[in-house]
Amino acid sequence: MAKYLSNFSIFQFRDFRFFIISRFFMIIAINIQATIVGWQVYDLTGSTLDLGLIGLAEAIPSIIVALYAGHLADIKERRSIMLICLFVLFLCSLALLSFTGPFYFLLEKFKAYPIFIVIFISGIARGFISPAIFSFVTQIVPKDKYAQSAAWMGTSFQAGAVLGPAVGGLLYGWINIQSAYVLDCICIGLPFLMTLFIAPRPLPEKKIREPLAQSLAAGLKFVWKNEIMLGAMALDMFAVLFGGAIALLPVFAKDILDVGSEGLGILRAAPSLGAFVMAYFLTHRPPLKRSGSLLLGSVFGFGICMLVFGLSSLFWMSLIALFLSGFFDSVSVVIRSTIMQTMTPEEMRGRVSSINKIFIGSSNEIGAFESGTTAEAMGPVGSVLFGGIMTVLIVIISARFIPKLRKLELKDWV
Repeated sequence: MAKYLSNFSIFQFRDFRFFIISRFFMIIAINIQATIVGWQVYDLTGSTLDLGLIGLAEAIPSIIVALYAGHLADIKERRSIMLICLFVLFLCSLALLSFTGPFYFLLEKFKAYPIFIVIFISGIARGFISPAIFSFVTQIVPKDKYAQSAAWMGTSFQAGAVLGPAVGGLLYGWINIQSAYVLDCICIGLPFLMTLFIAPRPLPEKKIREPLAQSLAAGLKFVWKNEIMLGAMALDMFAVLFGGAIALLPVFAKDILDVGSEGLGILRAAPSLGAFVMAYFLTHRPPLKRSGSLLLGSVFGFGICMLVFGLSSLFWMSLIALFLSGFFDSVSVVIRSTIMQTMTPEEMRGRVSSINKIFIGSSNEIGAFESGTTAEAMGPVGSVLFGGIMTVLIVIISARFIPKLRKLELKDWV
């Protein structure tokens, strides 16, 4: 019992409580928006390429600002960065809501392009907020709680990613699109208000401040020389780039499984539900032993799940495949997050997080573009099968050529 309760000991830190709840609602909002935008764009244009362009519209600004965003998170107060970004994301949600009401004529005239512009702006905000969030959490919990904080962040992320798509899809299908976007606005406004209750954490002043170019180069050099960190980032990047099928779920829901927007919400929530179950388990049993083998095995399992999903024409089988894909993906997310938190010095956290954003975060969006373009050429099923095969091959190559990653034991670092 005492051991069980110790897994909740991190919540003794007041600011972490506000932080994790704020993050939970932010993830709900992001996933409501992603689900509704995907269905709305596909319903508007009927193009799988346009589904891919949603990801590209977010990835381009995120990549452009990523390195500078990391540099900024290492020299500026991170809570302030988070507040500014959350306010911009709130305005973007309001803009998307307006396209379903007084400004709907813009969609009639320009199709999905006004939506792409809003997603582009939100991509800038998300590019800046990611390194600030990653760096800030290490300021509000002690080092011996890093692995636990990574697991709880994963749990809150996946819980939000379960509720967001499910609620968004159901509201869209049962009521209307406006109700889904109103909830999106509420859920992105709450994190802004909750972050105001967190005490700011000014960074210690550096005696000598590096020039921007030198600062960015130092971050890149640090990651490049760390074989374990670089290997973990590269493994996840290629797995997400090729293996993700999330962007094509509107096609599967509408044309293959015939389950409508409600079914889309459930399909999109399934990976996150699986990830939530595993992330919660990992809060009690962090993957500190045989971490490298677990990382490789989890990505391999993710690839197999994508193959099953691509071959399935049954709703229940597709749900199981997506659930298990999230189950496996959660292991790799927690291990990679713990690697970054334990191996990165405090003064480099922002830059390393921004590099991780380029590797992993943006590969989600670029992967969506890859899925959309390959679906145009191969069809949606062919696109998913291609991604699953590539993911399995990437794991085999990584296991062979990155021995330090394969042999990683996180218990030696925490």
